[in-house]
Amino acid sequence: MALSRGLRCCQRVFSWIPVLIIASVMLWSYYAYVFQLCLFTLSNTLEKVAYLLVFHVSFGMFSWTYWKSIFTPAASPCKKFQLSYSDKQRYEMEERPDAQKQILVEIARKLPIYTRAQSGGIRFCDRCQVLKPDRCHHCSVCEMVNNCVGFSNYKFFLLFLYYSMLYCIYIAATVFQYFIKFWVGDLPNGPAKFHVLFLMFVALMFFVSLMFLFSYHCWLVAKNRSTLEAFSAPVFVNGPDKHGFNVGIRKNLQQVFGKDRRLWFIPVFTSQGNGHYFPVKNRSECQNPLLANKEMWEESDDASEEGSWGEFEDQDPSVTIEMED
Repeated sequence: MALSRGLRCCQRVFSWIPVLIIASVMLWSYYAYVFQLCLFTLSNTLEKVAYLLVFHVSFGMFSWTYWKSIFTPAASPCKKFQLSYSDKQRYEMEERPDAQKQILVEIARKLPIYTRAQSGGIRFCDRCQVLKPDRCHHCSVCEMVNNCVGFSNYKFFLLFLYYSMLYCIYIAATVFQYFIKFWVGDLPNGPAKFHVLFLMFVALMFFVSLMFLFSYHCWLVAKNRSTLEAFSAPVFVNGPDKHGFNVGIRKNLQQVFGKDRRLWFIPVFTSQGNGHYFPVKNRSECQNPLLANKEMWEESDDASEEGSWGEFEDQDPSVTIEMED
C-alpha cells in the first residue's frame, strides 16, 4: 500500500515536469526580451516603450490562458446519470448481457442520451457505475497543461494556443532586426547577444509546432468534433455518423465560445450548455425513444440549476477532448 502510494506521488510529481519546462521558458523569455533586449540593447526610448507595452499585453494574455487551462478542473457526470441503489442491485444481480442492456435502456429513458456504444447498447461505465452522457470519456491528461482538456476548459486551451502563437510571432518579428545585427557583428558581443539569438530560434520553433496543433483544433471546432470523434465516429441510434454533432460553423463556434463575440478572446467561461447535452445535426434523432423525456429532463435540470448552480460547477461538462502530442 505504501509503495503504491509512493508511486502515485512520484507520478504526480513527474506529470508537472512539462508544465515546469514551459513555465521556465516563459520566464526566461520575459527576462531575455524585457531586460536583455529592451532595457540593455534598445536606445530609442519611444521604441522601447512601444515594445514593452505590446509585449506585456501579449505575455499577460498568454499567461492568463495557460493558467486557466491548467487549473480549470474537469469533473464527472452529474448525479442524474448515476444508478440508484435499486437499479444498481438489479443490474449487478442480472447475469444475462441482453437483460443488462435492457435495464440500462429503461434507466436511460429519463436522460437526454443520443449516442450508443459500438455494440449498439447504452454507454455505461462499470468502474464509475454511471450512464455516460453523450461525448463523455474518461480523462486523458494533456501533458502541456497537466490537465484533462474537456468542455470546461476547451475554450481556455484554444485561447492558450492562440495567444502563445501571437506571443511567439511578436517576439520573432521584433527581435529579427537585432538578431541580424548581432549575427553580422553590427552590435557588440555581450550577454544580450546570446539571449537575443536564442530567443529568435525558440520563438520560431514554438510557433511552428503550435501552428499545426492550433490549426488541427480549429478544424475540430469547425466540424464540432472531439479528438476521439475525429478517429471514431459517434454511434447514434441509426448508426455511426461523424457529422452527427455538426450544426454549422457558426453554431459550432458558439458552442465553444458563446454567443457574445466580445468575450470570445477573453479567458472566461462562455461555452454553451452544461456538457451533458449537445445539439445534433439530424433532428430526427429526437425520435429516439431514449429521448422521449428529454424536454422534461431539461426543465427539471434548469429548475435545479436556478437554486444551486454549484452542483454542476464542479461536475463535468462531460466532453473530454483527448490530446495527441
